[in-house]
Amino acid sequence: MRRRQLLALSPALALAACTSPEQGDGADPVLPADPEATSGGEEKGSNPTRGEGTGSGDETEQTEPAPGPWDPSEQVTGLLEQLNPREVAGQLVMVGITAGSTLPSEILREHHAGGIFLLDVWRDPDQVDAMVAAAREGSRPELPPLVAVDQEGGQVRMLRGDAARRTPSAEELGEAGPDAVGDAYTSIGEDLAARGIQVAFSPVADVVDPALGPANEPVGGLGRGFGTDPAHVGDCVRAAVQSLHDAGTGATLKHFPGLGRVEQNTDHSAEGIIDDTTTIEDPFLDSFRAGIDAGAELVMLASATYAQIDSEAPAMFSRAVVTDLLRDRLGFEGVAVTDDIGAAKAVAAVPVPERATRFLDAGGDVLLTADPTITGQLVDAIQEWASRGPEQEQRVRESAARMLTLKERRGLLGSGG
Repeated sequence: MRRRQLLALSPALALAACTSPEQGDGADPVLPADPEATSGGEEKGSNPTRGEGTGSGDETEQTEPAPGPWDPSEQVTGLLEQLNPREVAGQLVMVGITAGSTLPSEILREHHAGGIFLLDVWRDPDQVDAMVAAAREGSRPELPPLVAVDQEGGQVRMLRGDAARRTPSAEELGEAGPDAVGDAYTSIGEDLAARGIQVAFSPVADVVDPALGPANEPVGGLGRGFGTDPAHVGDCVRAAVQSLHDAGTGATLKHFPGLGRVEQNTDHSAEGIIDDTTTIEDPFLDSFRAGIDAGAELVMLASATYAQIDSEAPAMFSRAVVTDLLRDRLGFEGVAVTDDIGAAKAVAAVPVPERATRFLDAGGDVLLTADPTITGQLVDAIQEWASRGPEQEQRVRESAARMLTLKERRGLLGSGG
C-alpha cells in the first residue's frame, strides 16, 4: 500500500486551521442498441516491492524504494504546497451539471471543486465543448477541473446524437464477448477524449445474481451488467478498462463491492438496498479485481449496505469496505469516489456534512454530487474536518494528492498523463 507514503508528504502541505441512475440513469430514454451507427446518426499491474533498503551497515546508505504508480510526483507535491486549505478541500468534490444549464461560477471560483460531471442527455457537441471550456476558464490555470461523464452504452449514455457514437448496452456486449466490449469502449474513449472529457464513469463491474436477473433494478433491469459469471464479467471489464486507457480516457469501476444482489436502485430508494450475501472473499469481487489489475484509475463506492462485511454502514461510509477490502485486500491505490451523494435517496437521511466526513473517515477520496447547491456545504465540511487534528489533515491531504495525481495522469497538469 502507498497510504503511508502519501501521508508522509512534506509538513508544509498540512492544512491550516479553518478560519472561516447516477442521476441520468432513470431519465435516460431507452434506445435500441445499434453498434453500426456513427456519430453523425444519432496499470495497476503488480506493484513494485517496497523494500527496507540493503545498506552496507551504514543506515544513511540504504537503497531508496522505487516509486509506485500512485506516489505523488514533485509536480503534485509542489502544487499542493501552493494551495490554501479551501482549495485543497475543494479538490475532493465533483459537481454534476445538467444538460442545458450553466455552470455556477461559485462552484470553481469560491469552492474550488476538483471537477464536474455531465448529467442527463447532451446531444450537441458544441454545447459539451462550451461547458468543458467554461469549466477550464472558471478555474485557476494550474488547477484545472477534471471532467467526467456516465457513458456505459445502452440506456446509460449521457452523450448522444452528434456528441458521441451509439454503443450497445453492457448486457449485449457481454453476450458478444470481450472483443466486442473492447471495440465499444474504444469508441467511448475516443469520443470522450475528443470532447476534452478525461474520465468515463464506466465500466459497470457488478455481477448480476442470476436468481434476480431483471429484478435487480440498478443493473440487471437496465442491461448495465456484462453478465452473471464473475470470470466472464472480469474479462469484459478488463477489455473495457484497457480500451478506455488506450484511447486516452480514465476508467471507473462501479459500484463497489457490487450492486448485482440488491433489488432496488440506490438513486431512487432507501429500501431494498441491503446485500446479505457478499463477503470479503466472494467470487463476485473478481470482476473488480480484474479491473484494478488492468489499471482502472477510479473505483466508485456503492451506497448499498453489505451485511456480511459491515452491517452498520453503507459501503461508501464503511472503513471495512473502503480501506480494509478495497485498499488493503484488493490493493487499489487510485481515486475512490462516491456514487451520488447529492440527490440519491439512499443517503437522503444523512446530513450533508456527514456525507463528506464519513466517506473521508472510511478512506475514500472524492465526493460526487448531482445537486450543485450543496457544493459549498461539502467543501465547508471537509475544510472544517481537516482542521480538527493531524490525522484528519493527513487524510484530506492524502486524497488531494490522489486527485491531483489523477489529473496529472490524464494530462491536465503540465505534461502528465
